[in-house]
Amino acid sequence: MLDHVGIPVSDYARSLAFYTQALAPLGIGLIMEVPQEEIAGAKAAGFGHQGKPYFWFGDDGAPGQHTHVAFAVDSRAKVDAFHAAALAAGGRDNGAPGLRPHYHPDYYGAFVLDPDGHNVEAVCHLPDASA
Repeated sequence: MLDHVGIPVSDYARSLAFYTQALAPLGIGLIMEVPQEEIAGAKAAGFGHQGKPYFWFGDDGAPGQHTHVAFAVDSRAKVDAFHAAALAAGGRDNGAPGLRPHYHPDYYGAFVLDPDGHNVEAVCHLPDASA
């Protein structure tokens, strides 16, 4: 199942204003912004509803930037397995499996770049089952 998608934008403020207005009739609003200090030097905005952001954009829209897609899984072990399998299939590491508490305390994800440079993630939102 898709968990969220993200796109690069060339003008963060313009895109923030656009999506705030355009998505409001759908009941979709700004859930969170992540400062550039938290994610590789680019600000990001997450839109969604009921506290769950599922549409993201960031101000990393220079030519050659790529799309981000995240798949939701039900265990941290599956995140680990995804990362290992993607690397074995020729993907490039873009973030080893681990917690990303700047999203929420139980956000456990791993990131790889596919052969075309797209950022692909597996994420588990559940607490650690072994704890």
